[in-house]
Amino acid sequence: MKFLIRCILFFIPVLPSAQSVTDSVSVDNRYLEDQFYIGLTYNFLLNKPNAIGQQSLSYGLRGGFIKDIPLNNDRTVALGLGLGYGAYSYYSNIQATEVADGINYSIVSTDGFRRNKLETHMLEIPIEFRWRKSTATEYKFWRIYTGFTLGYAVGARSKLVTDTFKDSFNNTDVTKFQYGVTLNVGWNTFNLHAYYALNTLLQDNAQFNSQSIDMKPLRVGFIFYIL
Repeated sequence: MKFLIRCILFFIPVLPSAQSVTDSVSVDNRYLEDQFYIGLTYNFLLNKPNAIGQQSLSYGLRGGFIKDIPLNNDRTVALGLGLGYGAYSYYSNIQATEVADGINYSIVSTDGFRRNKLETHMLEIPIEFRWRKSTATEYKFWRIYTGFTLGYAVGARSKLVTDTFKDSFNNTDVTKFQYGVTLNVGWNTFNLHAYYALNTLLQDNAQFNSQSIDMKPLRVGFIFYIL
């Protein structure tokens, strides 16, 4: 996660110039766009039980590569198929506790409570339908990219921190295969990003007060495209 933060801080100053260099001798009419991406999101939890509330800054960091596949001669319409990685934290007052037969969920009631989170690490496959106003010599343009992101949870941890102790363990209740719809809209370097999950963050056997926890992530933030 620290590596992704360093990447964002490193690339942001150079992003405006990353697509501003043109070849004064020749024009490449077979150019490709937006093949690398870095994203920063705020993560909402939808469909929460009434007693559950979010706390602190639930952030997400993502990055990866997308193969750009133009669909017309002007290269303003394309498909994108990629591979990436995302780390997403969800801070809330629902505490996960390991018990003999699995994981129990309850409202945090520990004295000296400081923070409580669920963190997921995802391998992601973004699939995008891309419309843009780019040309072989114009690198500042509008874009609208819609599509899906398929994700596989390669790791997940629940962590509780109080004034006197820390409790952290691998959370096996997280849904392994996650998927949702995406929308990326913007001009030039800075673009708005939204992801709406179509399935739940936790598996059906995860329960709170004898009811399934049907929380779904909504992630909203920025995405930066390079090359």
